[in-house]
Amino acid sequence: MSAADSRLRVMLHLRADGEGELVAAYDGIRHDVAAADGHLSDQLLQSLDDPGQWVITSEWESAEHYARWARGHQVDRLAAPIVAVSDDRRHERYAIRRHTSLDAGERA
Repeated sequence: MSAADSRLRVMLHLRADGEGELVAAYDGIRHDVAAADGHLSDQLLQSLDDPGQWVITSEWESAEHYARWARGHQVDRLAAPIVAVSDDRRHERYAIRRHTSLDAGERA
């Protein structure tokens, strides 16, 4: 399987000292993103070691699904609330090469 054919993980690393503001900004856009064709999931992560460090991750069926969504949904406008309350943003895209998880039945 090539990287182009695999699922995609998008990671936005950022610094935001106003926890409430960032959570509110994320909550304000997450359902719009989740409705996109090919979107599988997303998460808002906060560092336990440095609470001002955050990561927003999203998983997509493929890089093409993400690219199509990014081209057609005015990402700059949608991301504006996150940009307004954060600094030091770094956006990265990764092809998911391996994935391991337990089946719900195996967790009992």
